[in-house]
Parts: sequence; C-alpha cells; structure tokens
Amino acid sequence: MFTSNGHTILFVMPSSKPTSRTYADFESLTEALEGVCKIYEEHLKELNPSSLSITYDISQLFDFIDELADLACLIFNKDMKMYEPKDKEWIKEKIYAMLRKQAGK
Repeated sequence: MFTSNGHTILFVMPSSKPTSRTYADFESLTEALEGVCKIYEEHLKELNPSSLSITYDISQLFDFIDELADLACLIFNKDMKMYEPKDKEWIKEKIYAMLRKQAGK
C-alpha cells in the first residue's frame, strides 16, 4: 500500500541546461508540494520585484510547472522500504488536491 507521507526528494530542472538541475528533500510529500508552490512564488517575485503582494491561480501554477524542463519526486514508501518515482503530472494532481483541501478549511 502506498503511503504518501514519507520522506520526499524533489527534483527540479528549470531549463534544458544540465547545470540548472537541483533537488531538495522534505520530510513529507505535503512539504514538497508546498515547496513547488514556493518555487513558483519566488519566480513571480523575480518577475514583479516592486509588487507588495502576488496572487495567482492554479492554472498559472500549472503552466509554470509545464514550462519546467523536468519536475519529479521520489517518495519513500515505508511498507516497501524503497523510494517510488512520481512524474510532473502526478505532482500536479497532488498539488490540486492539496490546494482544494486548503481552500476548504
């Protein structure tokens, strides 16, 4: 059974340049998904340095994710004692579910 609350390694490649590759590790999938949102928010801040507040909708976030050369994660499955790879589309689905849950609070 897959549990999505394990240690998560997020891989981000903003451009096709191999030197743009980076990774970050998080204690949970939720933290990693929030990390993707923070990457986008930092990108928006760079584009709009004089703005005091920045707002966006999920379609803009997904467009940003789609423009990344690559985005993937490895999530530790405690039952199987191994990391499971997840792709960009899976990450988008989980971000959508997380944001819906947060909006419902």
